[in-house]
Amino acid sequence: MTTEIEIRRFENPDDRLDMKERGGIDIVKTAQGCTGMHAVFEPGWTWEADEKPLLGNPETCPMHHTGYCLSGRLVVRMVESGRETEITPGDFFEIPPGHDAHVAGDTRVELILFESANE
Repeated sequence: MTTEIEIRRFENPDDRLDMKERGGIDIVKTAQGCTGMHAVFEPGWTWEADEKPLLGNPETCPMHHTGYCLSGRLVVRMVESGRETEITPGDFFEIPPGHDAHVAGDTRVELILFESANE
């Protein structure tokens, strides 16, 4: 473990998942293996059309997400049960694998997502 403070910025990401005019996810990683993501999804964005092809076309999103909503409304659906949950500004959330999602309304969705080194 390091004794130094490390600072990373989304303006200089280690990786980017580019969804063209529908948004993208800037990804930063720390030396200890933690990951932070700044996700921006424009109105009209859907997981099915905009992100699924970039992940190799899995049936549902295979990732676990922990995060915080900065703006917009994201509707997340657990595919197996069909249950939908709306995530709005100020929500701290945890989403298990097996979901899809879409932007609700005409406001951009911005999320900060976290992944520990153990994940």
